[in-house]
Amino acid sequence: MHVPTPEQSAAAEAFPTGSHLVIQAGAGTGKTTTLAMLARTARRQGRTGRYIAFNRAVARHATRSFPAEVSCGTAHALAYTAVGRRYQARMNAPRRAGWRTGAALGIDETMTVRIGARKMTHKALSYTVLRTVTRFCQSADQEIAPHHVPPLRGAEAATLHAQLADLVLPYARRAWADLQHPDRGVVRFEHDHYLKMWALRAPVIPADFLLLDEAQDTNPVVEQVFTAQRDHAQLVLVGDSAQAIYGWRGARDVMTGFDGKQLSLSRSFRFGPALAAEANRWLTIIGAPIRLTGSPCLDTELCTVRAPEAILCRTNVGAMVEVIRQLEAGRRVALAGGGEALGALARAAYDLEAGRRTVHPELMLFETWAELREYAEFDPAGRDLLPLVELVDEHGTEALLHALGQLSHEDFAEVTVSTAHRAKGREWASVRIADDFTGPDDLDEPGDDGTPAPGPIDLDEARLAYVAVTRARSLLDIGGLSWINSHPSGAPPPSDPRLIGPATRTPLEEPKSRPTRLRKS
Repeated sequence: MHVPTPEQSAAAEAFPTGSHLVIQAGAGTGKTTTLAMLARTARRQGRTGRYIAFNRAVARHATRSFPAEVSCGTAHALAYTAVGRRYQARMNAPRRAGWRTGAALGIDETMTVRIGARKMTHKALSYTVLRTVTRFCQSADQEIAPHHVPPLRGAEAATLHAQLADLVLPYARRAWADLQHPDRGVVRFEHDHYLKMWALRAPVIPADFLLLDEAQDTNPVVEQVFTAQRDHAQLVLVGDSAQAIYGWRGARDVMTGFDGKQLSLSRSFRFGPALAAEANRWLTIIGAPIRLTGSPCLDTELCTVRAPEAILCRTNVGAMVEVIRQLEAGRRVALAGGGEALGALARAAYDLEAGRRTVHPELMLFETWAELREYAEFDPAGRDLLPLVELVDEHGTEALLHALGQLSHEDFAEVTVSTAHRAKGREWASVRIADDFTGPDDLDEPGDDGTPAPGPIDLDEARLAYVAVTRARSLLDIGGLSWINSHPSGAPPPSDPRLIGPATRTPLEEPKSRPTRLRKS
């Protein structure tokens, strides 16, 4: 039997009081085990509750750990039972192209609208309308509004977005009205649609307590429903604010500022002290409420790893680069989540190269590859697309699509390539951080020694770095994050000897028989 840590025991003691709780659970600190302890305590009290998970796979896993008195599921499952089942016939409707749905909503197939320097086709407008409805469904708002219209590449200015919103909103509202009919309609009915309908009804969830997992990345619509239960149910939010990495998608960290008793889990069972020290550098930069302690029973080492089990990338384009590199090295490669997203991006690039418009949401406003290249090279808003442009120009889209066709299933792969976002919640024995993680730009004014001074570290990037470095159990190669070693914010406090080694180590060498252990100063 696992002996609870003092922090886990503190949570188990606080839970029976009925107080609302916020549990900051660092990477690998036994979050599910702790929640199962709380659930067993509730069973002894005769209380029943619900565990709300991020996705179905997590909910199924929790079912094996929790007593029967706790129902494990997702917010979508609750919404389906209450509302979604009425729309089952529409959810089974065959898929069809978004522009056909747009045409059914009244978007003329001959329509072309100029948004600033860009031209928007009827297909791009149709897809933007459907994305607007999805963004509304993920929000806590009562009505569709201009801020639900997604910003488009090449039309980032506020005046252009306002022009776009005026064009999109009438069709988006027409689409939402269409979705209200259980048995008929032209818009394909999706799971987020019935979730929003359920939330708009101000539902009451029958339970004595609710456990919300991954609370640092909660959609506003789920937050709205969850927090509305606090008058009749004990609320327990668990997650890691330092891993709040989906803000760009509209998610919110509902743990920060929540009115409840603050608890923490800081003892990691995933890795040893050396990696905990590395993680703490990023936690310090973020200003996180916890610092991690590694397990003394685990020997996690930071070193160069030539053949890791996983390579974690900052972007989809970076993942594509690593896939090609690993295939050229003769390794069997898997891509976390599959190659659909990268394949869609490569096919969009292929269309632009051939002089055809694409409906890919990242590239739909560009008419030619040359236009995209100019945007990526000279417009600051398009700088992150430059690696894609360079990759396509170097290898060609056909070579990229061929590489994606050679991917293996993870069960049979020698290496898994993943973005850091997709790696969240996962772990591997050995991990290398890809080189598309780059440090902040230098400041315009030089430092005291006359050399360019590095700029401040973006907090969102620091959170993503924290997620990436905490995926390893035994070996970590910080690779593309090694710039932190020379950044002023990356220098650890000299008063803590556990932190000195990772921050001041010399360039790492390839291990011989086994990885070189980090030395402490």
